[in-house]
Amino acid sequence: MSVRVCLIVPALNEAARIASVVEGGAEHVETVYVVDDGSTDGTAEAARAAGATVIRLETNMGKGVAIRAGVEAANSGGHDVAITIDGDGQHDPADIPRFIERQRATGAHVVLGTRMNDVGSMPVHRRWNNRLVSAVGQWLGHSVAPDFQCGYRLMLLAPLRGLGLETRGYETEAELLLRLGRAGYVIDSVPVATVYAGEASSVRPLREMLRFTRLLFRSLDDPQRRRAPGRCEAHTATAKDPDVLPD
Repeated sequence: MSVRVCLIVPALNEAARIASVVEGGAEHVETVYVVDDGSTDGTAEAARAAGATVIRLETNMGKGVAIRAGVEAANSGGHDVAITIDGDGQHDPADIPRFIERQRATGAHVVLGTRMNDVGSMPVHRRWNNRLVSAVGQWLGHSVAPDFQCGYRLMLLAPLRGLGLETRGYETEAELLLRLGRAGYVIDSVPVATVYAGEASSVRPLREMLRFTRLLFRSLDDPQRRRAPGRCEAHTATAKDPDVLPD
């Protein structure tokens, strides 16, 4: 049985960039889902013209809601694997085969892109914010995921069903890893390059850091955290048996 892979692209006001993301991604996956999170600049139309299947949120609901909408569409479409990528062109769709190859090699349930191998172009505030969030997330989530905030990741869809995600913004990406890590799913990583072109970002660092902080403090009281922790769920016998994409 063939495994069906799709791309999920949450996007907010990315009309100028979304076509290149869609066209680049379409070279490597069966379907590209663009979730337009209440854009006002024609992002949905540009994505559709480039060949994407568009899910339109009429108002800006947050990246976490957009990701969940994309996952729901992927499940409804009969896909087995989703790769998420940002719609602003910071991630290179040409890296998609590397995620698939890594999953085949490791059997991971999630293959997380990590930007921490080459942080030279990363703004300093993002660098230290990422390191702090990832360090705390590794402790709370019983994993060694190196870059909790990277939006470029491959995920098997079956483990995402019934996770009970509670957040709505950028912190959803960290919450997802926390819940999967605690549940014993295998999280691996692959280095990726990220382009920071200097345009204004839709991420407000202070607000998002406060949201991450609230998420991490709530996680301290999560009953799921009380299971016996392991150093690295990706490489212990306690991890759930992984599925491997066929060649």
